[in-house]
Amino acid sequence: MKRILIGCEESGIVREAFRAKGWDAWSCDLIETEIPGNHIQGDVFGILADGWDMAIFFPPCTDLAISGARWFPEKVADGRQQFAINFFLALTKAPIERWAIENPIGIMSTHYRKPDQIIQPWQFGHGETKATCLWLKNFPCLVPTNIVSGRENRIWKMGPSKDRAKLRSKTFQGIADAMAEQWAL
Repeated sequence: MKRILIGCEESGIVREAFRAKGWDAWSCDLIETEIPGNHIQGDVFGILADGWDMAIFFPPCTDLAISGARWFPEKVADGRQQFAINFFLALTKAPIERWAIENPIGIMSTHYRKPDQIIQPWQFGHGETKATCLWLKNFPCLVPTNIVSGRENRIWKMGPSKDRAKLRSKTFQGIADAMAEQWAL
């Protein structure tokens, strides 16, 4: 059975999409998973060499995304941004044959390279906008599965709350299903 690591995913959405395709799929995050199942609560770097056939990584974007650009001077000064850059770059060196790294539009286009693809939820059945970059190693670009109208920027407009960051970072089901359908070959 093929094994996939979904790194930095606490929601379990992408993990479960691959499990539905018959993969031995595991998520890994520092926090507990929302959906009970194959989840390793811990540091993703401790398990990168554990024989994964492929991986999809969702590194924290708080200090990388342009949506938070007004706080960049503070994040540079206290080292948070460099830590986030180093974390992202370390994932690109994972000893895994095929991987994808997901992050919103941000500074990694200049600190690493331009993404291979930018996708939107409305291309995968959700009437929302949220430009999402994908950096790919040995994966094809995702093909839209269900282009919908009625596009709204709901994620950007989300009001303050204690779980705002968690809600904003959640992968849309249509995108998770497309990843599993198109990449679980």
